[in-house]
Amino acid sequence: MKPPVRSLLGTDQLSVPEIEAILKLARRMDPKRPPQLLRGKRVVLLFYEASTRTRTSFEFAAKALGATTTLITSTQSSIEKGESLIDTGWTVTSLGADAIVMRHPCSGAPYLLSRFIPVPIVNAGDGLHQHPSQALLDALTITNHKKRLKGLRVVIVGDIFHSRVARSNAILLSKCGAEVIFCGPPDLAPDVAESIASGVQVCHDLDFALLGADVVMSLRIQKERLAGKQISLDDYIARFQVTPQRMKLARPDAIVMHPGPIVRGLELANEVADGPQSCVHEQVANGVKTRMAILATVLKAAQ
Repeated sequence: MKPPVRSLLGTDQLSVPEIEAILKLARRMDPKRPPQLLRGKRVVLLFYEASTRTRTSFEFAAKALGATTTLITSTQSSIEKGESLIDTGWTVTSLGADAIVMRHPCSGAPYLLSRFIPVPIVNAGDGLHQHPSQALLDALTITNHKKRLKGLRVVIVGDIFHSRVARSNAILLSKCGAEVIFCGPPDLAPDVAESIASGVQVCHDLDFALLGADVVMSLRIQKERLAGKQISLDDYIARFQVTPQRMKLARPDAIVMHPGPIVRGLELANEVADGPQSCVHEQVANGVKTRMAILATVLKAAQ
């Protein structure tokens, strides 16, 4: 019997050696002088949600490796006519897709599709659940500045409850030996961290969480999600915005990260977003290299 196709659906499925192998391969990738590892392959970008960084970097990554890409969105395809997810998957597979990169607003959608489609699925974000390629590129960014993930104190601050980035990072980083602290108001950072990854802590005091931090990862705040909550927008800014003064509580060589898009003056002060500790632009650039490594890995595994 043919073994199942290896997809990348979440960071929980990756072992530490697999994480290290992807990061090692990503470091070798040069988007300007790319190896044509996927020449002749066809990669479908199936995006049911709008995206700039993830979609563009996956497209650049696939093309850099020699693959051809096709973008399918929910508003410019038969999806708009009511075609089911599984039928869409079968259609693009029958047309010759070798891999599907998929973003969907429903948690679990890529997992469902992977049960029916005989090509690798790469989860580019599913609802509030997972975003594994973001966690991998974040790990690459961190290890470009730190010797190892093990032993690092990583503070993830913001809307934890709605963040697939927080979940994916917490699982990957804690698996690799980092200490992960979720920080935010109780409505947005509920005390359920242990159910996400073993050893993850929750703190509602940013000043305390930042003490000795090696990495500070701020998350996007959608203002409409504060409606009806116990904390106002002004209170959030006063208590949880990452400012130059607060960064003094972290280690002197601490780095600042953000998956984007940044709402300036809300999650990060401008001086932090544009300051010497900021790795935000580096994260975006690392997205292409990391996604090159991911595509090369899953398509090689499928051969």
